[in-house]
Amino acid sequence: MKELQINEEIREKEIRLIDENGEQLGLMSSKKAMEIADERKLDLVMIAPQATPPVCRIMDYGKYKYELAKREKEARKNQKVINVKEIRLTPSIEINDLKVKANRAIDFLKDEDKVKVTVRFRGREMGHTEKGMEVLNKFSELISEYGTVDKQPKLEGRNMVMHLNPKN
Repeated sequence: MKELQINEEIREKEIRLIDENGEQLGLMSSKKAMEIADERKLDLVMIAPQATPPVCRIMDYGKYKYELAKREKEARKNQKVINVKEIRLTPSIEINDLKVKANRAIDFLKDEDKVKVTVRFRGREMGHTEKGMEVLNKFSELISEYGTVDKQPKLEGRNMVMHLNPKN
């Protein structure tokens, strides 16, 4: 949140003034606007410094900042954080080990997390990338009830990567 200029920080000669009820009071000098704000025991806040002339408003600045912070906190509370969990496999993984990894992925998908499945090729395994593709296809069949393939398997360097989304 950027800080707004308030009261004596406003150095403009002429400003457009809006009162606390949202009514325009017109163009006037910043000194006169400050006097009006002091009279009403409120703050003069520059809300649009880029406008010509700049727009200032008479308001209770402390109350305004409090309500803004409250709104931001509420927005953060309603936000859903999506985590991406990673599961690593090898092209020579056995079926029971694959089932264990699939069960782990299903737990992640049930928790509404995305899953990144990576098959890592080492040494001569790079010559048999089709085995990695078979492993990922078998893996996607095992979890098909709980998740869908978001990004098809793709070779990235020495890794083959596939992304899964939870089913709604």
